[in-house]
Amino acid sequence: MGADIIFWMVVALTVGSAFLVVLSQNLIYSAMALLFTFMGVAGLYVFMMADFIAATQIVIYVGGILVLIIFGIMLTQRIRDVRISHTSMQRGIGGVVVALIFLGLIRMIRTSPWHLESSPEIEGTVAGIGKLLMVEYLLPFEVTSVLLLAALMGAAMLSRRGD
Repeated sequence: MGADIIFWMVVALTVGSAFLVVLSQNLIYSAMALLFTFMGVAGLYVFMMADFIAATQIVIYVGGILVLIIFGIMLTQRIRDVRISHTSMQRGIGGVVVALIFLGLIRMIRTSPWHLESSPEIEGTVAGIGKLLMVEYLLPFEVTSVLLLAALMGAAMLSRRGD
């Protein structure tokens, strides 16, 4: 019973902060709400017993991408004057599409035959993934990390070229 309450709290945090990301008029508030959205998604991964994916979600999205977004916002000149306008003409069409997708998901959930059986004991995922990354796929893993480092250095160099 306690796990159910925590699950629904994580769902409410994720969905509520995702709405704040979309509806906020201030970029800083949107970025902070995105932090809670990413953390909520990581919490949902924990409930699915995908502990490695949850840790990866936190390290990559919260630790890397969100920090990069916040730095980009902070380095932009006159950020206090920027307001996001929600006067798009396609807002109604987007709302209709989202409502149709949501209704389709509800219909699919209600009509699916759910087999409620006891599940087998779940094993940890970290050991298997770690062994694959550090033994079998070590070379592609290292090449990818060097490629990402070169891309980061190139982006930093291009951003400073205007000075």
